[in-house]
Amino acid sequence: MEKQIKAYKLLRLRRDKSLGPLFVGREQCIPVGKWMDCKDDLPHPGLAHRPGFHCCSEQHAPHIKMKLKSGEERVWCLVTIENYEELERPVSQGGLWYVARRMKIDELIGE
Repeated sequence: MEKQIKAYKLLRLRRDKSLGPLFVGREQCIPVGKWMDCKDDLPHPGLAHRPGFHCCSEQHAPHIKMKLKSGEERVWCLVTIENYEELERPVSQGGLWYVARRMKIDELIGE
C-alpha cells in the first residue's frame, strides 16, 4: 500500500451540490468517499502542465477566488492522497502543494 497523507483540495460546488475541478476537466464529477486515480493528462492553456490532483498542505490558496461573479462557489475539502510529489510554491500561491496520482475526498470543510 502506498503512503497516505491528509491534504486540502479546493473544488467547485455546483448548483446541484456535486463537486468538480476548478479549471482542468471541469465537466468531471468528483465523488465523496471514493478513491480516484488520475488517468487524464489534460494540458490547459495558461496553466503549467502538472498532471495529477493538485492539493495543498494547508487550507490556504490566496491566489484563488472563493466566489465568482457567475455565482460559482468553491469549497475546501479534506482529502487523503497517495502516490504524490511535493511542489514548493510561493506563499502567495499557498506554499507547499502536493500533486497526487490517487485521491479520495473525505469531507467537505465548508459550504
